[in-house]
Formats: sequence, C-alpha cells, structure tokens
Amino acid sequence: MKIWGERVGIDVIGHNEGADPGAVVYDGIQAAKARKADVLIIDTAGRLHNKTNLMEELKKIRRIIDREAADSLSEVLLVLDATTGQNAVSQAKIFSEVTGLTGAILTKLDGTAKGGVVIGIKAEQNLPVKLIGVGEKMEDLQDFNPNDFSAALFAEMEDTEDKENAEDTDDEN
Repeated sequence: MKIWGERVGIDVIGHNEGADPGAVVYDGIQAAKARKADVLIIDTAGRLHNKTNLMEELKKIRRIIDREAADSLSEVLLVLDATTGQNAVSQAKIFSEVTGLTGAILTKLDGTAKGGVVIGIKAEQNLPVKLIGVGEKMEDLQDFNPNDFSAALFAEMEDTEDKENAEDTDDEN
C-alpha cells in the first residue's frame, strides 16, 4: 500500500507488521479528520471469509469506523478476483453479513476470466459491481458499465460459437 500511495501521491497511514488493525484504522480516521481529508480509504486486504478470527477482527474494524466516523458517507467495497467464479459469490455473502457491503470491485478481467460472477453477485446478493480491474496500472481500475460488459460478454460468446462452427465445417470437409 505504501508503494501505491507513493505512486499516486497520497499519504498512507500504517503501523509495523503485526500491529492491531483496529489501531491502524483508528489512527487513519484521526489523521483524516486532522488533515480535513475528503476521502479515507481503509484497506483490510488479506481477510479470508473462512477464518473466524479474521472476520471477528473485521467486525471490530467496522465498529471503530461506525464510532469514529459515524457522520461520514461510507462505501464498503469487496475486491474479488474474477477468476474465482462461484467462490466469489460465497465471499460476497459472508463479507456482506459482517460489514454491510455496498458494492464490489471485480479484478483480473484482463485475462481469461469472463466475469460471469458479476451476474451471480448481483442476483444472489443484490450487490452492484462498481469498478473493474483490467490490468496492473492505476488507470486499469475502471468504472463498471453493465451495458459494455454484457455486450463484450455476448460478443465473445458469438466469437467462440463462430470458431466452433468453423472447426465443425473443417472437420466435415
């Protein structure tokens, strides 16, 4: 996070490895207030939805935010790897129960992932995908446009069908 903060020119509040995540969040909120910051991003990366102690820690972080920044607008976004498929829907369900998610960010859409998980997340969790990651650079994090996404998904399906039909025709000849 510190390296990315330097790259994009923003301050990063952090503690040494092994520090209490709740204390880091508290210090981040206090620093944002003191600096009259418009935006504070709290990154809780590395949480596994099947690890009870980490989820309890996440609940504690949520309570600190609610107590220390109660009057702020809050987005709670879950970053999901598009290649994980149905597991992403399970993660969204559990994280939503713990944190009250307001949306998702779907990454790795630049590779072989089709991103069909978007449909499952919306259908099963009513959770909007707000951003997508299509690469490693800062500008590769983009607003999610459902119309563009569905058009690209169906165009890819048509391309696949055309290739399969061409192969079938070649096999017959």
